[in-house]
Amino acid sequence: MAAFLALDLGTEGARAAVYSGEGALIGAGDHTYPTRFPRPGWAEQDPDDWWRASVHAARQALAEAGGPQINGIAVATTASTVAVLDRDGRPLRPALLWMDCRAGEESELTARTGHPVLRYSGGSDAVEWLVPKAMWLSRHEPETYRAAARITEAVDYMVWRLTGRWAGSRMNAVCKSNYDPRGAGFPHDLYDLLGITDLGEKLPDDIVPVGDPVGALSAGAREELGVTGPATVVSGGIDAHLSLLAIGGAREGQVSIVCGTSNAFVTEIAEPVFPATVWGPYPDALRTGRWLVEGGQVSAGSVLAWTGEKLIGRPRAEIGGLIKAAAELPPVDHGLIVLDYFMGNRTPLRDPRLRGAVLGLTLASSPEQVYRAAVEGVAYGTRQVIDSFVDGGIAVDEIFVSGGIQRNELWLQTTADVLGRPVRLVAGDNLTLRACSVLAAAGSGWHASLAEAAAQYAPPVRTVEPVAGHVEAYGAGYADYRAATAATTELSHRLSGRSGS
Repeated sequence: MAAFLALDLGTEGARAAVYSGEGALIGAGDHTYPTRFPRPGWAEQDPDDWWRASVHAARQALAEAGGPQINGIAVATTASTVAVLDRDGRPLRPALLWMDCRAGEESELTARTGHPVLRYSGGSDAVEWLVPKAMWLSRHEPETYRAAARITEAVDYMVWRLTGRWAGSRMNAVCKSNYDPRGAGFPHDLYDLLGITDLGEKLPDDIVPVGDPVGALSAGAREELGVTGPATVVSGGIDAHLSLLAIGGAREGQVSIVCGTSNAFVTEIAEPVFPATVWGPYPDALRTGRWLVEGGQVSAGSVLAWTGEKLIGRPRAEIGGLIKAAAELPPVDHGLIVLDYFMGNRTPLRDPRLRGAVLGLTLASSPEQVYRAAVEGVAYGTRQVIDSFVDGGIAVDEIFVSGGIQRNELWLQTTADVLGRPVRLVAGDNLTLRACSVLAAAGSGWHASLAEAAAQYAPPVRTVEPVAGHVEAYGAGYADYRAATAATTELSHRLSGRSGS
């Protein structure tokens, strides 16, 4: 029996799953690791923690599956989580997590270059991406930057741990390092302009398309993970972006929103468009001959967790009761607006210096009202991204949602109500892990193509219709959200400067 091992490094921990050749989940495991926040706007993790957690999760999943022979392995990670390593792959400093926004000035500098490759990323590199982070290191920690043999995305670090080969995901290279697969590859002249002339030497040696084999699992990794079988390691990529493969394919007009700590929006288009309000279009990032478009809310589920646990002070075990009470309130009538920019805005505003807010508070405001307003604020942020796709000429015919949103019915229903259209909830197991199983099945030769594997592994879907009576109320609330964003932008910028982020 064929089986495939999928690994997913998320914000809070590593997850692993074993799938059968028919696409059935037969084993799962997970293990957490810590995140440190040394300053406002900074977020760091230890790459060694990623590997230890992955080993623990993989062994758990393999044991639950009964120890099958593994034909293929694929890895997905958060994007723009950047490891800084010596020649032996040992961390020289903590990795800069995707949500780390210290490189705001460096991001702004990329926009001033006018380099032609930046047309594939809306005219600049976002604050979260590898290139601005490398610039920040070269300017603020020059000794560490010079000593670094590798500055690499988390997924490429994991592939090296699995195979001993520095083979980069083409998806990450295109989407986060300005790699041009239809031109000159890595843009060394852009790196020259940005003062990081030698960055190209620190990036992976080879760039491998998503779903192509990288090589065999190394003997050391095989022993640590407890893997038997041929175990071909297949090129993976960005957790949310791969989700298009786990909803049965990637048809034109399908948008996948992976809703968790942050919200990531992805779709593929046949012909490129170039609005400045999205990330992309990225050529050949997922599938050769197609263009990937990305949008995002940098803080989403994290806003709801902060509101419930830190602002309102409910223990995590009691959040379910808070959600239920908030769901019983009518929408918008509480008179509150929450701005979801707790870590800035990814798209469409592309502004890392925006900040969150709760507006309209009175002494009569209740915890349930505040929580409901936070849910609505996150949903307004989702609509802002979807509207930017439509306004930019990107088809949005079907919206698939997955991730942590399935455990919060209020968040799920409010999203459909604010968007004013049905959303298709992908229920069940982790969508990123399922996408990795698609990659592993295709890359190891079990299926002839990514399309064939994606169709075989398509998950069940539940449609959530908007409540007709809520749509008009949320239209007015969304207008207030946009007005509040405009009214507080200048103040947000001043406040972000005072916080040092």
